[in-house]
Amino acid sequence: MRILIANDQHWPMKSGVATAARTLAQGLSASGHTVMVVAPSQTGRGYKEIDENYEITRIRSFGLAFRKNLRVSVTYDREMRRILDEFQPDVVHVHTQLTTGLGMLRAAVHRGIPVVATNHVMPDNMVKNIKILAPVSRPFSYILTEYGALLYRGAKRIVMPTESAIRLFNTDRIEAPAIAISNGINLNRFKPGKTDNELFTRFKIPRNKTLITYIGRVDEEKHIHILIQALELLRWSGKDFHAVIVGAGNARKQLEELIHTLHLGDYVTFTGLVSDEDLIQLHRVGDVYVMPSPTELQCLAMLEAMASGKPVVAVDAGALGELCLTGKNGHLIAVDDVEAMATALVDLLDHPKKRAKYSKNSVEIAKKHDVRVVIPRFEKLYHEVISETEQLH
Repeated sequence: MRILIANDQHWPMKSGVATAARTLAQGLSASGHTVMVVAPSQTGRGYKEIDENYEITRIRSFGLAFRKNLRVSVTYDREMRRILDEFQPDVVHVHTQLTTGLGMLRAAVHRGIPVVATNHVMPDNMVKNIKILAPVSRPFSYILTEYGALLYRGAKRIVMPTESAIRLFNTDRIEAPAIAISNGINLNRFKPGKTDNELFTRFKIPRNKTLITYIGRVDEEKHIHILIQALELLRWSGKDFHAVIVGAGNARKQLEELIHTLHLGDYVTFTGLVSDEDLIQLHRVGDVYVMPSPTELQCLAMLEAMASGKPVVAVDAGALGELCLTGKNGHLIAVDDVEAMATALVDLLDHPKKRAKYSKNSVEIAKKHDVRVVIPRFEKLYHEVISETEQLH
C-alpha cells in the first residue's frame, strides 16, 4: 500500500502530534508499506529527506513570531496535486488542521483519493497557547472549531486517539464516522531499564533522591504550576525528593519565577529540549510521573512513562482516566487540586512497594497501545476506505 501522511507538526518538532505521525509512518513502513510524509520545511525552502525508513517531502514554509517551534507551510493546490500525482498514494492520512493538512485534503478529494483525518487537538488549546489571541479567545475558538469541520469535510473517517476524545467533540456537523484508534507507542524503545550515570551528571540530577518527573511541552495549558505548588507542600512535609521537568514551551519563565518565589530552586531541574535518546533515558530516571494537564486527548508522554515502568499521578480530565487507574497504576485527582496532588505524591513517595506494583501495572496498560497492536488497525481502516472509494467509481 502507498500511504501519504500530511502533517503540519512533524519531526524534528517536539509535540504529541509530531510524535504520533512519526510513529505511524515508521510503523507502517516497517510493515512493508511505502510511506511519504508531507510536512513544512525546516529552512523555508522545499526539499526531501529520509527519516530512518520513510521519506519526508518538505514544502515551503515560514516561521511564526509567537510560536517559534511551529512553521506554517506556504501551500498551493497545484503543488499538492503535483505531489499526489508523483507519489500516487492509495490513501491519504491528514493529521492537522493547518495549511498542510487542509491543502492536502482538498487536493486528495479533488483527485478522488480516500482520506482519513486524525484530530489531535482541542481548539481551546491552540487559543491558550497564543497569548495575543487571549482577548478574542472565545470567538477564535469557535472559528477554529468551524475550521476543523472544514478540514474533515470530504474525509472518509475521522480518527481520535481515545473514546474520551470522541465524547469531548461535537461530531454532529461531521459527515464521516468517528472512530478511536490509539496513537501508539514503540515499546521497543520505551521500556523499563537502567539509566546511564552520565545522564545524571550531564543534567545535574541527584542520584540519592526520590525523583518526580514531568516530560512534555512546558506550555501554559499543561498547568505545570499546579505541580510546582504541590512540590512546595511536599517540601514543608519534609519529604526527600527532586523534580525533573523535561521539555520547552511558553511557560518556562513563569515557572522559574514561581520556583524562585517558593524557594524551590534546589528541588527542581529543568532540562529543556532533549534528544530522542535522552528522552528514552529520562523516562527511566523518575520514580513517579505526573501529568497535571486537563487538556489531553490521549497523552503520549504519559504512555511513554508508563511503558518505562512509572506509576503515575494525573488529573481526571480529557482521556487521562483511560490510562491512570486509581489503585492500579497511580492516582487520578481533580483538576488543579494542589493538595490532592501533594497527597497522591506523598502516598507514592512513602510506599516503595506500592510504586513497584503500580510500575508493573503501568507497563501492562501501555502494552495495549504498542505500535504493533495499533498498525494493523490502521491497515484495516485504510483497506476499508480504499474499498469504499473503488465501489463508488
